[in-house]
Amino acid sequence: QGYVQGMNEIIGPIYYVFSTNDEHAEFAEADCFWCFTALMSEIRDFFIKSLDESATGIRGMMNKLSRMLEKKDINVYNRLKEQTIVPQYYSFRWLSLLLSQEFELPDVLRLWDSMLADENRFEYLIYVCCAMIVLVRDQILENDFEHNVKLLQSFPSMDINFVLNRANLLIESDKWMTSLYISS
Repeated sequence: QGYVQGMNEIIGPIYYVFSTNDEHAEFAEADCFWCFTALMSEIRDFFIKSLDESATGIRGMMNKLSRMLEKKDINVYNRLKEQTIVPQYYSFRWLSLLLSQEFELPDVLRLWDSMLADENRFEYLIYVCCAMIVLVRDQILENDFEHNVKLLQSFPSMDINFVLNRANLLIESDKWMTSLYISS
């Protein structure tokens, strides 16, 4: 896969981490290259147009987010649908750039620590994106099309730990529902 616009937003936080480590700063570029290559091998489907419609392609990921939002908050889902605000308007960038443009660098690092530590890291990313939408639900339910698009495209500043906690609550609610289903 060749360079695609936005990949610099993924490599930036990786390079920052390596270049600010005093013990290993001299190897920052090489270490960054290998970590970026490993990460891109996991998310390359986000950047290959012929795979857009696959489950691991960018449209597949946006559809997963949409289905999750429908399940987690039907009112918000219906409001966005009623206003014809499709996930492509806001979540394309969220997912393809791993939320690197939505938060300040320290928050991106915190988010990526949580996401990359999870064995289902890109499912976790979907939960985080869903949590972001749910956290601004009151505004979405009150706002018109223009304000909602702007809200989602320029996500408001908030404590990343609050977002991650909400994502974890969404995950736990799914686990709880699964355990109820299995035990019945």
